[in-house]
Amino acid sequence: MTVVDTRSGPVRGDGLGFGDGLGFKGIPYAAAPVGANRFQPPQPPEPWTSPLDATTYGPTAPQTGTVGLIGELIPRTIVPGDDYLNLNVWTPGLDGRAPVMVFVHGGSFTSGSGALPVYDGSRFARDGVVLVTLNYRLGADGFLWFGDGTPNLGLLDQIAALTWVRDNIAAFGGDPGNVTIFGESAGAMSVCTLLAMPAASGLFHRAIAQSGAANNTIGAATARIVGERLAAALGTAPTREAIARVPIERLLAVQDQLGQQVMGKARPKVWGDVARTLLPFSPVVDGELLPAPPLDRIRAGVDVDLMVGTNSEEARLFLIPTGVAATINTPLLYAAARMRFGLSPAGVRRYRANRPGATPGDVLAAVMTDAYYRIPAIRLAEAHAGTYLYEFAWKSPACNGTLGACHAAELAFVFDNLDDPSVTTMLGPTPPQHLADLIHSSWITFATSGTPGWPPYTPNHRITRHFATASGTTTNDRPDERTHWARH
Repeated sequence: MTVVDTRSGPVRGDGLGFGDGLGFKGIPYAAAPVGANRFQPPQPPEPWTSPLDATTYGPTAPQTGTVGLIGELIPRTIVPGDDYLNLNVWTPGLDGRAPVMVFVHGGSFTSGSGALPVYDGSRFARDGVVLVTLNYRLGADGFLWFGDGTPNLGLLDQIAALTWVRDNIAAFGGDPGNVTIFGESAGAMSVCTLLAMPAASGLFHRAIAQSGAANNTIGAATARIVGERLAAALGTAPTREAIARVPIERLLAVQDQLGQQVMGKARPKVWGDVARTLLPFSPVVDGELLPAPPLDRIRAGVDVDLMVGTNSEEARLFLIPTGVAATINTPLLYAAARMRFGLSPAGVRRYRANRPGATPGDVLAAVMTDAYYRIPAIRLAEAHAGTYLYEFAWKSPACNGTLGACHAAELAFVFDNLDDPSVTTMLGPTPPQHLADLIHSSWITFATSGTPGWPPYTPNHRITRHFATASGTTTNDRPDERTHWARH
């Protein structure tokens, strides 16, 4: 057992089984967001004097449990309790000044936590990095806004955690002057939004966005639409105070119902910007905390090293296990591509021609992957000079080999946690360790030096690093498909 003094009080962690490596879990970075603190900006935690036991994960943000095959592929860890604004630290030792990496979890802004086994940071610590994971407010508690009060509370939680890192990480052997934030899915969207928030300026120096870019915010009018629809479904007045009186179990259930409605049929006249993002609860461009859409702010100039990437077949996670892909015929393919993603019939024909023998469901998965993930990543790389672009292309054998290089498949490779039992359903029994070695080291190289080991992406030299069984660098991938998204 080892005790470290933080500004709020001492914490007691334990060894990681190698050298001086240590782990600390469940450290509060803000007060519990309940009672008077609910729907308020994060407040400092109450200080303590006796060493806090930081050997087990703390509470996680309220959310529903896993459901169906997707839930088995991406399991959730739920720890009850109010003090869920906490973080976890893995360090190679207390005496150094190691690079710091802070991971923001995904989960559509309604689920997830920093306590998932796949996010264990021991291998980062083994390789000389201080790794931090965190929890933040989700769903209505994190992103509900009617136009009054403070918006984007979930993002303010992330900023509070980064502030804690700035103020405390040196005591854990980390360098507060070399902090890289990285995240996946909603976590990547959070990372890109933090790039555009004045309150986050200076709290990190590099950023990695995995399967999420700078296009997933909503406007103030849409935020009110979501709030009003949530209140109507709950049978309450459209105010935060009224929704705070709803039992949390019912609130969570109705949140999930809204998400299902959006995925089923999200019309712009009904859902506003959510018809584009497919995320009822997400960051809001309020004009102050988030002054403008993130891509606009990033294009105007952000002094942060950036790496962004996607998986080759992201959408297969949502279309294959659910059986949706099997229900798609040719007319539905054309209609969905046009109405949901804005792809012209000529664009659909190009995608089909490039995939001989593919089913309409397979083609729709490719279209959805590009519309929602790949093209936004390219737009981000185009907006920020010097951005490094990657594509994860290793195909999972899950679902009888049909899952492919789907959403979230890269996570265990990034964290070098292929041996964790929780990833077997997603990746099969023998995912390639050599690929995890390569990806994990590339992330560390970027966090250490600002370059991951391949040239940056530019409009004239569209270089992408591909990670697969046989990895390599390519130039100008699939231009005949990319050009069909010129107005995306």
